Amino acid sequence: MTGEQLEITHGPARAVVRTAGAGLRAFEVAGVPYVETYDTADEPPMGVGAVLVPWPNRVAAATWTRDGETHHLEATEAARGNAIHGLVRRAEWTVTAHDESAVTLRVVVDEAPGWPFPFRTSISYALTGGGLEITHVVENRGERDMPFGVGTHPYPRPGNTDVDDCVLTLAARTVLPVDLDTMIPNGEPIEVAGTEYDFSSGRALRDVELDTAFGGCKPGDDGLVRHSVTYPGGGVEVWAEPAFGWVQVFTPGEFPGKGARAVAIEPMTCPPDALNSGVDLLWLSADESWTGRWGIRPLEA
Repeated sequence: MTGEQLEITHGPARAVVRTAGAGLRAFEVAGVPYVETYDTADEPPMGVGAVLVPWPNRVAAATWTRDGETHHLEATEAARGNAIHGLVRRAEWTVTAHDESAVTLRVVVDEAPGWPFPFRTSISYALTGGGLEITHVVENRGERDMPFGVGTHPYPRPGNTDVDDCVLTLAARTVLPVDLDTMIPNGEPIEVAGTEYDFSSGRALRDVELDTAFGGCKPGDDGLVRHSVTYPGGGVEVWAEPAFGWVQVFTPGEFPGKGARAVAIEPMTCPPDALNSGVDLLWLSADESWTGRWGIRPLEA
């Protein structure tokens, strides 16, 4: 199901969002693309644009335990037996507002296998003079405290420049080791300083292969976490509020339909398997809500 395609514009900027999954399908300025895209008739490849609620990334063996109660989620990553990327990325979302430069969608989850916490979540996409701003809201509709995490899965594109000709810069200070067979954490975060995972000052992307969770994302003086893919003269930035203290970076060998490499920079509020580890889980009491923002903006020299 591809859902309805919702277009918003602001001056030369244009974005397209799908009602199926509420995912971002396109963002461009003056015809120059700043996210990877795909055909309107296709399903989003490689999770592009997905909204990841109520957990990002993976839950080990699709099972998690909290307060002595074990929950069995659907194993949506069948090859590894994990539950991946939450419960809403394939749902049909309802449009609650749509004007020329902004659109808001909402979905309600009353129950799901392994998830006994009813919740409502919304996402707003708004084009401004500074780029595309995305706002998430999560509301606990149950009677118990609800643990959760939020993530998203954009593939920022540095215009028409090849990713291999670009530099990746991350605000992360740690990297999370994982079992390469399951992609589940198997150790404590490691400081990136002085290692091959140190992108704090920027590193060329050519020959870099990542499917890696980074943490300790440090906000700048303006209070925002900033990651970027740049080349001499321009690039693209993914920014986020400090709640998004984690970021998954993925560099597939070839993005479908593009014939070239791509890079996903995925802001997350918690690391993989946080429902089991408890690391940086967010919590909502009954009828409480949470709001978080991130965005994408073109960069110029």
